[in-house]
Amino acid sequence: MRLALGFAVALMAGAAAADTVSTFKLDNGMDVVVIEDHRAPVVVHMVWYRIGSADEPAGHSGIAHFLEHLMFQGTEEVAPGDLSKIVSAQGGSDNAFTTLDYTAYFQRVAADRLDLMMTLEADRMRNLNLTEDDVTTERQVILEERGERTDSDPGALLGEQMAAAQYMNHPYGTPVIGWRHEMAALSRQDALDFYQANYAPNNAILVVAGDVVPAEVLAMAKAHYGPVPPSDRITPRVRPTEPPQLSERRLVLADARVAQPYVIRTYLAAERNPGDQREAAALKLLAELLGGNPTTSVLARALQFDTQKAVYAAAFYDGMSLDADTFGFVVVPVPGQSLGDTEAALDAVLDKFLTEGVNAEEFARIKAQVRAAEIYGRDNVQGRARTYGAALSIGLTVQDVQDWATILQDVTAEEVMAAANKVLNRKQAVTGWLTTEEAAE
Repeated sequence: MRLALGFAVALMAGAAAADTVSTFKLDNGMDVVVIEDHRAPVVVHMVWYRIGSADEPAGHSGIAHFLEHLMFQGTEEVAPGDLSKIVSAQGGSDNAFTTLDYTAYFQRVAADRLDLMMTLEADRMRNLNLTEDDVTTERQVILEERGERTDSDPGALLGEQMAAAQYMNHPYGTPVIGWRHEMAALSRQDALDFYQANYAPNNAILVVAGDVVPAEVLAMAKAHYGPVPPSDRITPRVRPTEPPQLSERRLVLADARVAQPYVIRTYLAAERNPGDQREAAALKLLAELLGGNPTTSVLARALQFDTQKAVYAAAFYDGMSLDADTFGFVVVPVPGQSLGDTEAALDAVLDKFLTEGVNAEEFARIKAQVRAAEIYGRDNVQGRARTYGAALSIGLTVQDVQDWATILQDVTAEEVMAAANKVLNRKQAVTGWLTTEEAAE
């Protein structure tokens, strides 16, 4: 079984290394990335804007996500709502998403429909039409979305409060969807100002992945995006930084709707940086070792099976952010056990790990699993387009993306333990308890 896994990983590594990625830059500043994949006659067309909720002006939280909704309201050439209908009529699909660091729009269609997709996306890059009715309607939509996804979910509310406590000065403490009272005040002029300043080719990355030829994609990009004028309002992404964090913060959120209490803790952690990804890679492996697998990880074995104090225990870390990320744990106790005892059990496991270090056999197994997961995660056109688009949107390079899998394999157990001792600093931690009102009393 171990030999089979190693053979499969080797084969997948070879397939991944064969990927062909071409990069260009248009005269107006737009970056173009082409990822060839000729296995099927399909293409994913994505436009990524280097603007996310952490770049919003003070007092206008939610404007990035709000504009994402408004971008489907149409132009002089395309009626409101028709863009998605046109894509669907071609047998394709489309959508968009907003994060802390970027906003992206994409279509997945047959490869011979790429020219049409560029026509539509280039049109709405600078020609969006917004009426007061559009703004009023979509503002109500995002308020309802916040109500459904955040306000009605105690876990989401706790996460929001913890982020605000984790980032004392940095805008990552503000939710992507926005604070309700600021969302309700967003106006048509707010949306237009944000759009006109930030939606421009010199603030965008075009990613095309699929059954395409780079030279042909570049010719199309020049024809459709090339004439779009750049914005003179793009500014460097200089954000407020975190001051020294000198004290752990603790939160208890009690809500009658809570069905399953849990303990969650996050620590301020390093992000992936251009040409400097080893610490992030060590943190990635640390998260996998401690809580990546629901049955074999350190936390799962200790808390779910050995002591049977938890029904679920996991660790998490991503690192794909422009600024400092978080590393965290979540533990769901067995019925009848207090959150205090649960947290104490978590701390005992972490202390033991810091004392005993990394098990060599487990480390080798984790590396093999991480390698396989990295490759399987890119085993479709859209997955690869998203990998490169997200990376370039936060300042990483194509080379950084391609080096990541190798760096993960090269990281040593000593580097993992150094990362663990650095990141598991309670002065830079926020611990949250989600509980019922009765238990809190």
